[in-house]
Amino acid sequence: MKMSLANSTMKKWTVTSPGVEHLRLESAPLPSFGEHEVLVRVEAVSLNYRDLGVIQGEDGAAMPFPCTPGSDLAGVVVASGARVTRFREGDAVIGTFWAGWLDGEWPATARVLGGSLPGALAQYLVLHEDWLVPAPSTLDAVQASTLPCAGLTAWFALVEKGGLRAGQTVLVQGTGGVALFGLQLARAHGAQVIVTTGSEDKRRRALALGASHVIDRNAHPQWDIEARALTGGRGVDHIFELAGGDNLAASLRALRQGGRISLIGVLGEHSMTFPSVPSFLTRPVIQGIGVGHRRALEELVRAVDGLALKPVVDACYAADQLPQALEHLKRGAFGKIVVKMH
Repeated sequence: MKMSLANSTMKKWTVTSPGVEHLRLESAPLPSFGEHEVLVRVEAVSLNYRDLGVIQGEDGAAMPFPCTPGSDLAGVVVASGARVTRFREGDAVIGTFWAGWLDGEWPATARVLGGSLPGALAQYLVLHEDWLVPAPSTLDAVQASTLPCAGLTAWFALVEKGGLRAGQTVLVQGTGGVALFGLQLARAHGAQVIVTTGSEDKRRRALALGASHVIDRNAHPQWDIEARALTGGRGVDHIFELAGGDNLAASLRALRQGGRISLIGVLGEHSMTFPSVPSFLTRPVIQGIGVGHRRALEELVRAVDGLALKPVVDACYAADQLPQALEHLKRGAFGKIVVKMH
């Protein structure tokens, strides 16, 4: 440890029991760190729908209340343990969504910040050096904080697992963080992109961002028919399934023979209806995407810098405005919602 942090305090968000109404911005001592750990000054935290589930106590496993939510951070290393080799004080970093998933298959020991591990909605956070990667040099902290979950999920689906190629067609559902990263990354790889939305304002913004076509779900409730028409009847190569429920059946009908569906979210229902006959006939590759590993995040960072890709941030809130940021998230955002902790 090269700098004195004795008797220092910080602000952090704590939820004492399930419910947004139980969120409290509290003062706390700075956490201590071990020989392989670093102390990070958290600059920005990007919010995910999972954070709402954690706060409401709906994230699956029983949450250890009280807890600090938030998984996606960008910050600066301010102190480090004696055996840390990957980072130095002053390094700009972003966290990995899965603490402990470095490469290869997902290990059962991997954990997520803002659950069984202390969350990112704090001014300082201690992390093992393996749970961080260098931040992109071309992004500020607000933009960089959007990469660990939303950015990496889209990258993992399209590039790491999907083998995206120029000339293919990608369809993304909605205009949330993952969808817009999918749009930007697919266009950067030379693919055409179809976006579905029910908002005229978001339709215009998606086209301005580079979408080839935008399907109005209100005008075309059977959006799969319109998607096939836009591809000349061939079908879509790769679909981001983000809605859940019966929407999976529509995704199968929109897909080309042998195409790929990435199961990413359940924004509508927490189950999916899987029709048998269309799946037999379409021969799809259907794969669940649970974010991704550190090696893929490092590759995404290099791609972001090389492409000069700028993540879409819909709104940025101050550290004491977390409840308002969560309300915005629930209303629906065009891109990401970020909380600045400093």
